[in-house]
Amino acid sequence: MNEQTQDRLHGLDAVRSLALMGGVVLHAAMAFLPGTQLWVVVDTSRSTTLSVAFFVIHMARMTVFFVLAGYFGRLVLHRVGVVGFVRNRALRIAVPLLLAWPLVYGAILVVMGAASPGGGRTIPLITAATFPLTHLWFLYLLLWLYAGVLLLRGAIALVDRGGRFRGAIGASMRMLIKPWAPMVLAAPVVWVLYRQPYWFMWFGVPTPDTGLLPNRVALLTYGLALGVGWLLQRASDDLLARLQSWWGLYLGLALASTIGCLATTSLTPLLAPAPFGAAKLRFAAMYAVGIWSWTLALIGMGLRFLNAPSPRRRYLADASYWVYLAHLPLVMALQLVIRDWPLPWPIKFALLAGTTMTLLLLSYHWLVRPTWVGALLNGRRHPRIRPTSPTPGTLP
Repeated sequence: MNEQTQDRLHGLDAVRSLALMGGVVLHAAMAFLPGTQLWVVVDTSRSTTLSVAFFVIHMARMTVFFVLAGYFGRLVLHRVGVVGFVRNRALRIAVPLLLAWPLVYGAILVVMGAASPGGGRTIPLITAATFPLTHLWFLYLLLWLYAGVLLLRGAIALVDRGGRFRGAIGASMRMLIKPWAPMVLAAPVVWVLYRQPYWFMWFGVPTPDTGLLPNRVALLTYGLALGVGWLLQRASDDLLARLQSWWGLYLGLALASTIGCLATTSLTPLLAPAPFGAAKLRFAAMYAVGIWSWTLALIGMGLRFLNAPSPRRRYLADASYWVYLAHLPLVMALQLVIRDWPLPWPIKFALLAGTTMTLLLLSYHWLVRPTWVGALLNGRRHPRIRPTSPTPGTLP
């Protein structure tokens, strides 16, 4: 791997860690959303500003995750082969999922019980259709998609022994990564969003956090994203350079799409399913273009502005996986604590997000990073002091 590629990995790793930590802001904001609320903890102070922030973060971050998961996933496969890839993904994704889920879900049930009137709540019956994956659905879906990629890769290698089809894929990627990329990539997402019969438009891609079979919209949308990331890594470095060059164009399109979506619906959450028709189709088109514009813009910005090695960013990138795994029950517990405080929402939200991040980073530094848990999440144990030289990460 040349030095240029290593530098680019720093930028991509920084984007991934920022997206992971963005989950803290996203879930912290949910208690403050105006209008009818489905969140467990509803704060006495509401905010349209946080409603817009939630909408933007929810639109932008998940597709970024899966593109980078595809990019880094193929990088791992290229380094260690298929068997090593399966072992690596099992250790870095499946094992943390299996270990974290019962602890996270148990803690969430405790908070839900405390938040309920009278302090009690019946534990719901868990079936294959109602299995509560919580925010860890990302890891679960990622395992599905990696398995699908390996099967597809094996089938292509079996029938394309001369490599002509794979060469055509590389040529297609070079044609795709141009200024029109968000519109082209949005097309299948528009179709699957519009065809969703009970689609709550304001919340975008339906979250596959319930049930062991992912919903069709999430499977197609995020499967496409992982495939794009995989093929980006397979193609050539000049494709990443193009994203870096066109980040401003993509960002402008992302902002225009986001504004269009909010102007079409509302600045506050809407919990009514959208009826079929021209309005639903227009919103689906704007939202899908917004998803891909934000994704390509954020990756391009990371390559442009966060590409230089940085020990602090490397440290936060290592910590971000722990932050992602552990943050949700902590956020919910702190939301419950401050729910009725007679303070304006900016102060309460700042206290909530700041306290959450402080506790998570302290726990990572002292309880995770130098232990076997840190080795599981980061690939090796680290000393408690911050590293003096960064190393490129490979976690999706």
